[in-house]
Amino acid sequence: MGFSAALQGKAAHEALLLRQDAELRLLDLMRRCIHSKVRSDRDYALALGALVQQGLKVERPEDLAGSLVAKAWRGIMEELDNTGRAVRQNAESLEKETLEKLNTLYTEKRKARKNYQEEHSRIAQQFTHLSEDVARKKTEYTKALEAYKITRGRFEEHYIKAGRGGRKLEDVSAKYQNACRKLHLTHNEYVLLLSEASEFERDFRTVLLPGLLECQQSLQEGFISSWRSVLQELAKHSNLSDERFVEIQNRMNGCAEQVRPSEEYKDFTEKHKTCPANPVNFTFDESLVEDSSSLLANTLAVDNLTIDWLRHKQIELEARLRDNQERQVALRTAAAGAESSGGSSPEVHRLFIVDAVRKELNEVRCEEHKISRQAEVIKNALASLGCEEAPPGCDIPLESSFIETSEQLQDDPSSLVHKRNFAQQRLVSILRKPFRRKSVPTSPVGARRNNHEDIGSGVSNGVEVEGDMEQLVRTVVDFEDDQLLHCPAGTEGNDGRGLDMSPPSPHRFLLNNQDCVADAANPCLVLNSLNCDMDSVSTTRTLADEEWFHGVLPREEVVRLLKHEGDFLVRQTTRNDECQTVLSVSWGGHKHFIVQTTAEGQYRFEGPAFPTISALIAYQYNNGQPVTSRSGAILRHPIPRERWELNNDDIVLQDKIGRGNFGDVYKAQLKPGRQEVAVKTCRVQLPEDHKRKFLQEGRILKQYDHPNIVRLIGIAVQKQPIMIVMELVPGGSLLVFLRNHAAILSEKQLVAMCRDVAGGMRYLESKNCIHRDLAARNCLVGHENIVKISDFGMSREEEEYIVSDGMKQIPIKWTAPEALNFGKYTSLCDVWSYGILCWEVFSRGGTPYAGFSNTKAREKIDAGYRMPSPDGTPEDMYRLMLRCWETEPQRRPHFHQIYTIVDTLYGTYR
Repeated sequence: MGFSAALQGKAAHEALLLRQDAELRLLDLMRRCIHSKVRSDRDYALALGALVQQGLKVERPEDLAGSLVAKAWRGIMEELDNTGRAVRQNAESLEKETLEKLNTLYTEKRKARKNYQEEHSRIAQQFTHLSEDVARKKTEYTKALEAYKITRGRFEEHYIKAGRGGRKLEDVSAKYQNACRKLHLTHNEYVLLLSEASEFERDFRTVLLPGLLECQQSLQEGFISSWRSVLQELAKHSNLSDERFVEIQNRMNGCAEQVRPSEEYKDFTEKHKTCPANPVNFTFDESLVEDSSSLLANTLAVDNLTIDWLRHKQIELEARLRDNQERQVALRTAAAGAESSGGSSPEVHRLFIVDAVRKELNEVRCEEHKISRQAEVIKNALASLGCEEAPPGCDIPLESSFIETSEQLQDDPSSLVHKRNFAQQRLVSILRKPFRRKSVPTSPVGARRNNHEDIGSGVSNGVEVEGDMEQLVRTVVDFEDDQLLHCPAGTEGNDGRGLDMSPPSPHRFLLNNQDCVADAANPCLVLNSLNCDMDSVSTTRTLADEEWFHGVLPREEVVRLLKHEGDFLVRQTTRNDECQTVLSVSWGGHKHFIVQTTAEGQYRFEGPAFPTISALIAYQYNNGQPVTSRSGAILRHPIPRERWELNNDDIVLQDKIGRGNFGDVYKAQLKPGRQEVAVKTCRVQLPEDHKRKFLQEGRILKQYDHPNIVRLIGIAVQKQPIMIVMELVPGGSLLVFLRNHAAILSEKQLVAMCRDVAGGMRYLESKNCIHRDLAARNCLVGHENIVKISDFGMSREEEEYIVSDGMKQIPIKWTAPEALNFGKYTSLCDVWSYGILCWEVFSRGGTPYAGFSNTKAREKIDAGYRMPSPDGTPEDMYRLMLRCWETEPQRRPHFHQIYTIVDTLYGTYR
């Protein structure tokens, strides 16, 4: 029975260490004895006698019970006692050869003992650390789950209370989505860690520990072989030519021959053998997913929160697997070379090399098992997706789709704008259905219209159309009198939105308090009355011409637009450097389908293929069939582009005027009206998450209107590169302006600039917007030196924002201590940055904390250091700066207070 099967237990490991210590002691004893033998040649009989007596005094002989080496040593000592004093002539050879080998053997055996103990401790610690990682990840999972439950509860509470939506609901929604993303990522990490731990635990029992013990046994037996060689040389150098010495020599040789490496540890192994360690079963704690409707125990979550992470993880694992396999080939080659060099290397040295290669090969194999297991788990999870994009990760919708009833509209006379938008959107979605082209085969209209009969048909512009005017009458709104359109009394029916559903005549309805007749052959009569652009879904127009095509608008922005069941639009996205066209539909949540391309270059989902994507969408829309049988999603309402979605072709880039984090900034001209604008571009090769962050600035700016905030004109997402179009502020960066005009700027002008920034920040504070990068470089100077705040790329619309992705690209010298130390941002962090900006203004473009590195500046600030007042700064202004730089955020003034202070100071110059 070998070491690998019999000595895996802790007691056996300790016994093996004791045995190695005993062998080292024996080796040391043998070295000293042979050295004494050499010296004993000076005093032949006396020294040799002393040697025999000393050699028989083996320390702790019980540790060497059953040792053939110890037994042989005792026999040789007895024969040496009979040799007398006749070994002087062999003393020199004995000292130069045998004793040197014994010293080498002793050194190598000590090294082997140390390596074994360290290797055993290392793989044991690996297992311990992995077990601790599992427990730690479970704790992290529990915390993420708690955070998820809390944010989910808040979202559901606000979702019910907020009704039609609002900023607070969006804030809570964003926090809930972040918590949900973190939970899903933690879930995946926990699943992968469990698979890794299970694989490593099995390898620990079946590969690493047995391999280590097998290598150790091989090495130990190699030492025994060398040991026997030393004993044989000792016997040889003690040989004399006469019969007496020959006889003694034969007996000594017999003692040495009794040593057999394969039997040396037989009794030791039998005495100390233990059972192999019991397997440790790593299982998923199912209580972690009890409250989740989308997360499954021991199953990866494949959704829009994790899909990119899983794909990158799969690529990473496949690369590691290839490297691992190449490494195995190299190690096998090295092992074969070491084993074949038996005659060219000393035995123990060769065994050292072979065993080291074997141990490394075992570790590489174990690593391959872990990587392969994780890669297989991810591969199987990703294979479950068909043509669909990854499903949403949140188990409740993140967008409110509240619709007012007619009673609610009438009860609130202040909601005119909302009613107009509601009615126009509803009318658009209805009018797009009935007037459709017949260039694509369609199912019977009745199957698509809830069994309503077609009630009008005709020809418009040479194209045959058919329609259901009943639906038109149900949703038209009288804007001027602020009343819902109504049908004559005596009709019945309701669509669930509080509108009268059954007009007396399918061709009559009220528009602006006038009784109108809807001509089915001229549906534009109603459209023109509401000034709506209502092109129907077409099979002949290019994709870019379709109103429902939104270009490369990111997925998160798309989800905001799809509010009602059956809403749909088409967009483009890039996955692994491949451009894909995606159909996004609101149907039991938000579903995303990748348009498949056939070998003939046509487009399809699961049904027939068409030469253009427009024709494919028209077929799906008119036919009323599900996009895929699995999803059941039906196209009902095409969602047109929003008014601020511009066409890339309408933007003519001119001079490059700057560079941002995501791309270059240009002076440009809009073709309609030849308006000069500033355009921020996003580099095409940036990943999707960077593009979402780029568009975040546009999403924030589009809702703001203030003279000290740079105005958004629109975004262009029809094709790459994505662009944010803003008003062109002629004076450029405030920082550059200060430096270029330092000599002519008066104190009053500097105070006015600080007042402008305070006014803009007061407005942002009222909107719960945290800028996070307020600095002179991010402000622009307009006509009459009016300052406008710009660069909202790092901004967040929430009362408090906690950084969860590290502190990369953070402007250290402008950032408040609590944000640097704890990642916690509030509007009071912008107050700190405003103080730095004021210092920049009055230093006329100076560099804050000049001469200090970022690290040194942080240390000085934490120690209480504050920058001195720039020359010529009003005392009240510097006092305000110091208040902005209070360590405790609650002691800093808010922006409405700051504006009052600066405005009062500005008034003293009049």
